[in-house]
Amino acid sequence: MTVTTRPRTRIFSGIKPTGHLTLGNYLGAMRRWVEEDQLKADALFCVVDLHALTVEHDPARVRRLSRQAATLLLAAGLDPERCTVFLQSHVDEHTRLSYLLECTATDGEMRRMIQYKEKSARERADSGSVRLSLLTYPVLMAADILAYGTDEVPVGDDQAQHVELTRDLALRFNQRYGRTFAVPKAVHPVVAARVMDLQDPRSKMGKSHASTSGIVYLLDEPEIVRKKIMRAVTDSGDDVVLDREARPGVANLLDVLAACTGARPEDLAGAYRSYGALKKDTAEAVLELLRPVRERHGELCEDPGYVDGVLRAGAERARGLARPTVDAAYAAVGLLSPA
Repeated sequence: MTVTTRPRTRIFSGIKPTGHLTLGNYLGAMRRWVEEDQLKADALFCVVDLHALTVEHDPARVRRLSRQAATLLLAAGLDPERCTVFLQSHVDEHTRLSYLLECTATDGEMRRMIQYKEKSARERADSGSVRLSLLTYPVLMAADILAYGTDEVPVGDDQAQHVELTRDLALRFNQRYGRTFAVPKAVHPVVAARVMDLQDPRSKMGKSHASTSGIVYLLDEPEIVRKKIMRAVTDSGDDVVLDREARPGVANLLDVLAACTGARPEDLAGAYRSYGALKKDTAEAVLELLRPVRERHGELCEDPGYVDGVLRAGAERARGLARPTVDAAYAAVGLLSPA
């Protein structure tokens, strides 16, 4: 199959409903999707709910968080008139293509994935076993991307290895069976690509951490947000300097404040004489940034039919985009088309 040239770059990105969305999700990905990606490209944004099944989970919680994530994407400013918003499980082409890519990938590639090593160790410690899907989920992620002829994948550094795997699988498949897939590239946000935990500033602010005291959730009440930031771990000393190795706590606060205000972290460092003043301004900047998102989320929760309609229309468009590529992949490997 020859990929048809399109007038606009196609972007695909997804978010996993394994926990409540955080300030890190917003500054590291969602805001870029709203302010840049949906404006410049043919962009698809997916709640990758199938990926939430790779570890022990509560089905009711997955359903609840999937809807909440989709609603927050819309509340943050994704416009269904400009982009496609949908749930992964609503488009069968993801799982159809995933199996073909499993037949293209190797066991060694899967076991070298850094996230697999980290997550499988935690799963063994917690439950004594690891689901096979945790090993193979980078292949499903590759299917998510390749099904749409994606050109660019906006990701943080922690997902860059998975995009490289996607590129390798696309190239290998094309070499073996003929040109079928576009070969995507990863693109990285410049500022606040990784927002760190306020209590553990050497770890990323994650959705599913056991301790929540260092995580600002998008739907946290304002007083909770303020309290978490004011209690953020800083460092020894009291002067505000940007030193990511020696003073990661202060650097994290400066990065967050810079992302909220549009200033440069190094310039902000020189404007503060105390940690307390930096924390206070950071808290107020975060609250102002999140206020319209929380308000819009409340409005959308009052109109669930609208969200359902957006997801239904998004899945229909996504299926229409993905099916020709996936059908071509099935034919390329030698599978007969249905009569």
